Amino acid sequence: MLVAPPRMTLVLGGARSGKSRYAEALIEAQPSPWLYLATGQAFDDEMRARIALHGERRRQGWRTLDVPLALPEAISDARGPVLVDCLTLWLTNLILSEAELEPAFGALLDACGAAPGPLVLVGNEVGLGIVPENALARRFRDEAGRLHQRLAAIADRVVLTVAGLPMTVKECR
Repeated sequence: MLVAPPRMTLVLGGARSGKSRYAEALIEAQPSPWLYLATGQAFDDEMRARIALHGERRRQGWRTLDVPLALPEAISDARGPVLVDCLTLWLTNLILSEAELEPAFGALLDACGAAPGPLVLVGNEVGLGIVPENALARRFRDEAGRLHQRLAAIADRVVLTVAGLPMTVKECR
C-alpha cells in the first residue's frame, strides 16, 4: 500500500550532513516535474562551484528557480512537488539586504501553510555549536533557530540529518 507523502517536510542538519541529498530523494519519489527553489547567490568562485555541484547531481525532470529573497511568493506560485534549499541562505539574504525579518517570516509561514505539497524545506542547524563571537553571527544563529522552530510547528514531518543518516524528529499522519 502506497502512503501519501507529508504535505510539508522540514529537513535540518549541519554542513555536509546529507540534508540536501535526502530532501532531493524525497521530492524525486513524487511524479515529475519537480521545482527546486534555490536561495543561494554565487558571489564568488567557490559558491559558484557549490551551486554547480548541486545542479549536476539532480537528474532530468527538475526545474530550478533562483529566489534569493522572493521565496514566499515562489512557494505560493508553485504547483507540484517543491524543494526549497536553503532556508538559512534565504535568511542570510534577508539580513544582508536589511529586510524586516518578521514580515518575511510571516509571509513564508503563510505560503508554506497554504502550499498543497509535497513541499520539502532544507535548513542548516546552526544552534548546536559555540556562541558566535560577533553580534551579526549571534543574530543570524538566533533568527535561524526561531525560523526553524516556527516552521517545525507547522510541518507534518521534521527530519534531522547527521552523517548522511536521516532521523525523524516529528511525524504527523
